[in-house]
Amino acid sequence: MSSPYATVYIVDDDQGVRDALAWLLRSRRLTSECFDSAEAFDARISAPGSVREPSCVLLDVRMAGLSGLAMFEKLIGYGLLPTLPVIFLTGHADVPTAVDAVKRGAFDFCEKPFSDNALVDRIEQALALSAERLSALNRSGNLQALLDGLTERERDVLRLVVGGMSNKMVADQLDISVRTVEVHRARVFEKMGVKSAVELANLLRNA
Repeated sequence: MSSPYATVYIVDDDQGVRDALAWLLRSRRLTSECFDSAEAFDARISAPGSVREPSCVLLDVRMAGLSGLAMFEKLIGYGLLPTLPVIFLTGHADVPTAVDAVKRGAFDFCEKPFSDNALVDRIEQALALSAERLSALNRSGNLQALLDGLTERERDVLRLVVGGMSNKMVADQLDISVRTVEVHRARVFEKMGVKSAVELANLLRNA
């Protein structure tokens, strides 16, 4: 199930297509935003931090002005592709182009006229992928904040403890007393919110 805050961006210069897609998504309880040009969508999405919630793009390949492919290149340049999956909407003649885009990182393409159920299934999968990647980024950012809160000596102790060394081995490696290692180790566990070396290793591994 997608997040209640998930958004599907519809980028197509055909109003009939935009309206039909928006209606389809409403019928499946999915929120959408419509744009009649890639330029309009670019203005919406290019600001830093514009993708904070799960989202994906339904992007027409051929549009007046900036094409869907050119917009796709912009999304790559903005670094948004991992968290903003792109589903191309194509006519039959554009299928080879869309296939090439998928090889370069687009999520999928749907050929017009498309199956409503098949399209919504892919949209749901794209939103789930976006949510997963955003969650991973948040975990990574939170972990980095925790690591930044450690002193240099505490980071040294963390590295050796996670490497499986005993307090005595860490003390010998860093040329400090075992008691000092115990103090640093306790502070590392407290700051990182864990109770054991195993928990600490899992935290670092799963981030």
